[in-house]
Amino acid sequence: MKALFLSTFAAGALLAGSGAFAQDKVAGLPKTQLQVVGGLSNLTAYQNHEQPFWTKTIPELSGGQVTATIKGFNDMGLKGPEILRLVGQGVIPIGTATIAYFASDNPINEAIDLAGLAPDVKTAKEITEAFQPVYEKFYGKNNVKVLGFSTYPAQVLFCNAQISGLSDIKGKKVRTSSRTTAEFVQALGGSSVTIPFGEVVPALQNGVVDCAITGSMSGYSAKWYEVSTHLYALPINWNQQIHAANQGYWDKLDPKVQDFLQKNIKVMTNAIWEAAARETQEGYDCNTGADACKQPVKGKMKLVAPTDADRALLKKITAETVVPKWAARCSAECVADFNDTIGKALGITAKK
Repeated sequence: MKALFLSTFAAGALLAGSGAFAQDKVAGLPKTQLQVVGGLSNLTAYQNHEQPFWTKTIPELSGGQVTATIKGFNDMGLKGPEILRLVGQGVIPIGTATIAYFASDNPINEAIDLAGLAPDVKTAKEITEAFQPVYEKFYGKNNVKVLGFSTYPAQVLFCNAQISGLSDIKGKKVRTSSRTTAEFVQALGGSSVTIPFGEVVPALQNGVVDCAITGSMSGYSAKWYEVSTHLYALPINWNQQIHAANQGYWDKLDPKVQDFLQKNIKVMTNAIWEAAARETQEGYDCNTGADACKQPVKGKMKLVAPTDADRALLKKITAETVVPKWAARCSAECVADFNDTIGKALGITAKK
């Protein structure tokens, strides 16, 4: 089934990118049909932003000239780490995925989301934008056109165990979703466990893990509040999303369509960044049953507020463990690019 889908998708991509479009005199845009593979379809970034952007906003803004179909990669039987490779191969024309999925391909993909690097969404956006030109150059060599970046809400700790601060992670098994968060947990004396997002609920329920890291609202959407007791409100990382197109496919689009899409994708990603800030707090509120939560179902978790000491510990581990370990596995050019962009913005120097 997966092979059939991919071969069909590839054929559709070639047809849609052929450039044989009928010109529209009113809108000035050629009739264009796009195929998009979005992020995780069960999360709010997809439901509230990506899907309506491609299926409603783009057609409306173009007067019906540019239309699109979209499905979350999980609905297609894909896991995530293969997305950019399929984009580069032209199998997926336009796709979205978590940049950290590709850390095993090249450590450069971890640069913007190292654990502890961005304690708030404003900082996360600043360092992402600072490093984007580096990614554009890097992925340009792999036939991938970077269209922009967005983010999920703050990635925080959900625990089915008593915790009052970071030091309580010692001795606990924690589900992590990236190498950098794994190194962060290990620096605290915890054990990192790799489990797919969809399998975390039974893992927490059955004691396979004591804690798990995900977005505050992502955890709410997946009902982690049913199997967790404590929510630790300290952003560890953000899980930024990369939006990209196959370069050959992109080049075959009419320049007016390229410009139209690029401008409006920027609007969409900015909206997702703004929503991430709101949803981080909404996740805290709804998982813990606060009055501010407007969702119909409320969790009963205990919200644990970080202390100044914990914020200092997070910063210390980032500077002394996370960044040095990352720099050791990234290339000299990669480290230099980090220092010239993110490092300069945060006053951090990575050493090779």
